[in-house]
This record gives sequence, C-alpha cells and structure tokens, in this order.
Amino acid sequence: MPSDKSAVLTSSPAEKALADHQILDHVYGHLPPEPRRTPMRELISTVLSHRTTHADEELAYDRMLEAFGDWAGVEAAPTADLAHAIRTTRWPDTQAPRIQEILRRIRAETGGPFDLDFLADWPTERGMAWLTDMPGIGLKTASLLLLFNYHKPVLPVDTHVHRVAQRVGFLGAKVSVEKAHSVLLALLPADAETLFNFHKHNYWHGQQICFFLKPNCARCPLKGFCTYYQEHFGPATAEALAATPDKWDPAAWGKLPH
Repeated sequence: MPSDKSAVLTSSPAEKALADHQILDHVYGHLPPEPRRTPMRELISTVLSHRTTHADEELAYDRMLEAFGDWAGVEAAPTADLAHAIRTTRWPDTQAPRIQEILRRIRAETGGPFDLDFLADWPTERGMAWLTDMPGIGLKTASLLLLFNYHKPVLPVDTHVHRVAQRVGFLGAKVSVEKAHSVLLALLPADAETLFNFHKHNYWHGQQICFFLKPNCARCPLKGFCTYYQEHFGPATAEALAATPDKWDPAAWGKLPH
C-alpha cells in the first residue's frame, strides 16, 4: 500500500488508478488470474447475465443445457423453446435468438466444434472485434472472456468498476461505461494479472462498500484520496484513516461474491 495516502490527493488520474489498485490489492488480497468458468460458459453466461441476478442467470444456464443437452442442441432448438428454458433472464425472447446466432458463428469459425480456444492465438484487437460483432456481446462481455480465460490485456468495466473510478476521481464524471473501457485501460499497466485484479477488486468494492446509495465511506480504504469523500466529508483526518480496516474480514462482513 502507498505509505502516504494523502500524497495522491493532487496526483494524475494514472497515479490515482495505480494507488487504487495497490490499496485494494492489499485489502482484498492478490488473486491469481485463473478462469472462473470454461470459455463457452463464460461467454454464454455473461450474455444471460444482462440485468439479471447471478442466481437467475445460473438457473437459466442450467435449464438450457438440461433441456437441449449440449451446444448443438441449443443451436438447433426451436427458438421459442429456448426462450422458455432461459425465462429467468430479463429478456428471454431477445436472448434466445442471440445465443443461437452466437453458436452459429462459433461453429462457422471452427468448422464444427463449439470451442473458443482459437482466441488464445489471435491478437487481442482481432478477438475483440470478432466477439463484439456478434449480437448481445459488448465490450464488457468480450473483455471478461478475453481477460479471464485467455489472459489478454483488456479491462472489463461494469457499473461497479465505473462508479468507484468516478467517485475516487480517476475517471471523468461524464465518461460512459463503454468509453471507460479504453480510458481506464490507458491508465494501467498492460499486464493481464494487474488488470484482472483491478477489475475484481473494484467490482467487489462497488458491491461491498462503494454502494450506489449510501456508500460506506467509513470503511473505505480509498478515502485518503477519494474525490467523493472530500466533497462530502472534507479531507480525511488521521483519525479516520487510522480507523479504516486494511483487510477484508469475511467473518465480520461476509464472503466476497464470485
């Protein structure tokens, strides 16, 4: 962790972003850049997750494969039946034909198998362009797959990462979530492990501390240089900094999500 958090107060966005990474890496613990799911599951589950709870996304994914057996079965299924299987998602009638089109394009690219490992050998830009050309796959979904499963130096930005970056002050208040992918990426080292940890830690931070409503600023370890904190409470005092926990305590505050 930076020894003098107050020194970041007048620093550049890049210095603030790096300080954010260093502090949260300590608070939440450094993570090895290991995939959480297989590439196909990562891609399709992330498509299903749009505006949907994790539990409902998981239920939709499981029901889909239980109903149709495998990816070939999902592609060949009547679209209305697929929509029914994934009915716990927010827009099943929209997602069903998108998933089938994604599967058709994967099969066309590989010559048959539903396998995304060709992306490991492609340049990052080519993989990103191929993925985002498909319906229902935006920058966040493509970045999650390329970073988590293929260790490409990209940065997924969801609403939590976006909110933390804007409040702390290294992302402009008017920068959209889509634009933030390139803006934040330019502030950080082009290193997949760093970007993986930055994403995961700021995602957790937005979920667990920097809430959309009533953020828990008292517990926040970024208060020493957070623009939002200064605007609402003034400069962080030595007492406030000293009282801030410097490690996440799962016994007291709960287990961190996936």
